[in-house]
Amino acid sequence: MHLKIILEPSEEGGYTAIVPALPGCISEGDSRKEAIKNIREAIKLYLEPVEDDSIFAPTLNK
Repeated sequence: MHLKIILEPSEEGGYTAIVPALPGCISEGDSRKEAIKNIREAIKLYLEPVEDDSIFAPTLNK
């Protein structure tokens, strides 16, 4: 899967990384390299299934 990552310089220094396709998936880093490393971890966590996801998933056999 390929996702677009936007890196923006932060006013305080470092970089902010944003993934437009994943609302709320934002991370930061002191360098571009660190920001990219951190946003990759954030993407993994964002896409990781959560135990209670099945509560909200539609069932086909009802």
